[in-house]
Amino acid sequence: MDLGNPVLRLCQDGMRAEAEERPADARALFEQAWARRTDDYDACVAAHYLARQQDDPEEMLRWNQAALRHADAVGDDRVAAFHPSLHVGVAMANERLGNMAAARAAFERAAEHVDAVPAGEYGELLRAAVVEGLRRLS
Repeated sequence: MDLGNPVLRLCQDGMRAEAEERPADARALFEQAWARRTDDYDACVAAHYLARQQDDPEEMLRWNQAALRHADAVGDDRVAAFHPSLHVGVAMANERLGNMAAARAAFERAAEHVDAVPAGEYGELLRAAVVEGLRRLS
């Protein structure tokens, strides 16, 4: 992560606040990151983390869709590993909203991109979420 980038630094601080179980601080840091975004990459990252802070599935969906739009506009591989997580977020929000066809389609899109996520605990959790989501909705 490029910690010379103030948006990414704010997101890292927000992740630390999440880990320390300070959700209000995390959300405030992610909101600051969103306010300071300067390009589509910054916007994708900030929206990704803001989506995780939402209790309302409509807001979760809105932020994940915003992150996907910005990720698509980046046009390079910096966001490749974000796509599966963003699609899972869209799928989960749609599932909570009762939009099962849209949820399944988003899990399928996540499956198409999951190879971009490196091996490791996070990658395994994400892969499991995709498999479980597709199983639930089949």
